[in-house]
Amino acid sequence: MTKPTSIRSIAAGLVLALSTSAALAATPTPFTATYQVSQGGQVMGEAVVTLKPVGNGLWEYSNQTHGTSGLAAALGANSTETTRFRWNNNAPETVIYDYHMDAAIKSKQRHMEVNWTSNQVSVDEGKGPMTYPSVPGMVDRNTAPLAIGMALRGGQQMVALPVAVKRNVENQQFKVAGKDSVSVPAGNFQAERVVRSDSDKAFSAWYAPQKYPVPVKLAQSDGGNLELQLVSYKNGN
Repeated sequence: MTKPTSIRSIAAGLVLALSTSAALAATPTPFTATYQVSQGGQVMGEAVVTLKPVGNGLWEYSNQTHGTSGLAAALGANSTETTRFRWNNNAPETVIYDYHMDAAIKSKQRHMEVNWTSNQVSVDEGKGPMTYPSVPGMVDRNTAPLAIGMALRGGQQMVALPVAVKRNVENQQFKVAGKDSVSVPAGNFQAERVVRSDSDKAFSAWYAPQKYPVPVKLAQSDGGNLELQLVSYKNGN
């Protein structure tokens, strides 16, 4: 690992834009998934992803990343991304998204709310809100991996999803590029390898969609050669 700024990319690893354009096949099931986070082949942290119902038709999807070794640990780098979404037309739609990153030398935050009555997105990073129109079926970067996993479970091979980012909604597109044998701490899997087809940023995510709705492995070069490997997965709250 080379730069403190790359710590922020750990949390983004599980939440890079993945997507689906068709209706998803099933409703969510609560779970907890734990990942080992590495950079340049060196273990540097742990990410815990959870999904649970919170009432009133809403679900909470959370990704908590902690630096456990190297510079990440020395800086006390921790980040949390939490989304509350509704399950609408057999697909997730973001209602509220929050991101917090804290380290000894830097902190960052983002709060996003979607008003589905007025179809407006409001994003605030502490300098006042920015607004732009929402898009039906829109998610954020945090919930996109869940959306792609459930789309793969439904048999889709080409995927696209409107993803709310800082200033606008991006139509991000991905495809299944092949099937690979993948070995991670959680076990050995015959996985579907997903790559992004609308961007030149190197990114691959491996899913075993009939077992888990989230990746068993994820690798990206943007942000410092980060890799996440599934360590454990447990159904239930």
